[in-house]
Amino acid sequence: MSAERYEYVPHHLLRRRVRDIASGVEGELMAVINENVSDSPLREHWVELAHIRGASGREFTTAAANVVPA
Repeated sequence: MSAERYEYVPHHLLRRRVRDIASGVEGELMAVINENVSDSPLREHWVELAHIRGASGREFTTAAANVVPA
């Protein structure tokens, strides 16, 4: 298994207002991270998660594919 559990991914909407199409919630895209969510050291499973800061100031995550401009 790779020593790194995550890596930052460049995204054209960073620091812009976006909407999560899964929940409909809008906020500012803070980061996109390729994260290893494996439950076994024998098989790696990576997902791209978008970190969005909502109006309350709290961040939530969603699949990066769910992020669209607001």
